[in-house]
Amino acid sequence: MHSPDGTRYVFDPGALCLELLTTGGPGGPGDLAAFEVLRTPGDLAGWLARSRLGLAREDVRVTGGELAAAHRLRDALWGLARAAAHGQRREARHTAEVNRAAAHPPPVPRMEEDGARGWQPSVAGSQALSAIARDAVELFTGPFASRVRECGAPDCRLVFVDVSRPGRRRWCAMERCGNRHKVRALRARRVRDDARESDEKEES
Repeated sequence: MHSPDGTRYVFDPGALCLELLTTGGPGGPGDLAAFEVLRTPGDLAGWLARSRLGLAREDVRVTGGELAAAHRLRDALWGLARAAAHGQRREARHTAEVNRAAAHPPPVPRMEEDGARGWQPSVAGSQALSAIARDAVELFTGPFASRVRECGAPDCRLVFVDVSRPGRRRWCAMERCGNRHKVRALRARRVRDDARESDEKEES
């Protein structure tokens, strides 16, 4: 990931379905559409190859209709993730969109000669979206549904699932928002300390 100031950092949302949210989102409040990176079918095919699915770029086929379906699924996942993160009720339209995508056949796995997992070639966009939607079903109906969270930074909207054992993750990434929080807290302490020293000098 790259921050607005150009800083590069690693962000792991913890789930395939939440990984899709890093590609943009709906317009309106917050205007996530400004971060859109899936503008063409080729963009989606390229992202799928870089995602957790580990698809070979040359094996992914995406149509214009599947790109539109990806946008609809992503918008629905944003709604579900925010509802989960804030303890709100899920909207039926978001659930329906995930179920619609999950109804398609997923990619077919296979074992490669070196023992690694691979996929049968020529994966359709609808198959990849089905895998993402099925991952969402597992996440939002499973034991980690209550651990879907938004980053604790007030100016960050990244969403992740906290799969750590203690369950106390607050930031999208420590090297990004975690460190910024530490710097702000340090500055605030210094301001308080300076003010206290000033008051003490005046009293003396």
